[in-house]
Amino acid sequence: MQNSKETGYRTSRRSFIGLGGAAIASAVCPRVGGWSSADNSDKLILPEGAEVKTGGSRMIEIDGGYHVWTKKVGDGAVKVLLLHGGPGADHTGFECFEDFLPPNGIEFYYYDQLDSTNSDRPGDPKLWTIERFRDEVEAVRRGLGLEQFYLLGASWGGLLAIEYALAYPQHLKGLIISNMTASNRSYEKHIQELRAALPEDVIKVLDRYEQSGLYEAPEYQKVLFEQVYSKHLCRLSPWPEPILRTIRNLNQKIYNYLQGPNEFIVTGTIKDWDRWADLPRIGTRTLVMGAKFDEMPPEDLRKMADLMPNARAWISGKGSHFAMYDDQRAYFTELLTFLKSG
Repeated sequence: MQNSKETGYRTSRRSFIGLGGAAIASAVCPRVGGWSSADNSDKLILPEGAEVKTGGSRMIEIDGGYHVWTKKVGDGAVKVLLLHGGPGADHTGFECFEDFLPPNGIEFYYYDQLDSTNSDRPGDPKLWTIERFRDEVEAVRRGLGLEQFYLLGASWGGLLAIEYALAYPQHLKGLIISNMTASNRSYEKHIQELRAALPEDVIKVLDRYEQSGLYEAPEYQKVLFEQVYSKHLCRLSPWPEPILRTIRNLNQKIYNYLQGPNEFIVTGTIKDWDRWADLPRIGTRTLVMGAKFDEMPPEDLRKMADLMPNARAWISGKGSHFAMYDDQRAYFTELLTFLKSG
């Protein structure tokens, strides 16, 4: 039990500290005319309208009664819908766009494809077709009410962007194909050339595990990261957190079904995808973006732009597959120039 003297001491000490803090705050942050809820600095700013706010997130219904997640970021007359890679990844790899597009008055939309992180995940391989994913993009466009918008697809998202531009060109103001070639065979040829250029001892390790089908073996994964991914996916060390998160979130079942076990082993259902002959049909104003050290051959991306009647190519001189990170300022300078000059 405390005596009254001790209790009084502690009470006085607390009062002193409280008064001292108030005095210091008043000295450091003086307010002319005293504290009043009528001051402009104290007025609360609340959104207009009665609807519940969600920070821009919306679920969009697509065919089959499924729902996919979207999120609006920024406000502006120029609107961009982002198509993530994978297959089976999610929007998180695009998070760096928040630092570049909204400050330039450009509105953009994240979107997780069906069976990706924030969207419905029925897990039905019958839904994992290029045609269905392409039409899913159109359903998202309708749900968001986008017209004359820019579509940016990266990697697998670039494949879907090409497919969308061929099927629904009337809705597009512009197209950005980021780090994707016009056929999987072109990609496979280039990735095998990169593999053949690896040191002999590294190739032996890859061969041993690939012949046994042990693609998840720690030694195999370590070699892939050190010899391939750190050179051709992202050349930064350490990797930016959004890249690590999008890889953690990868739906491996979709990736394996459509692509194969990894970047070297292309055995999935999209292995024969090829749109070289159809590129001249894409009349939408287009920017094709690539990088010197990408898994996608830069010469292919230049050829793509040459084949499309209203396209140009930009190739990063030091970046890789995630050039939006490892050659970031150059990447966004080119992208923003394209978006703002339309």
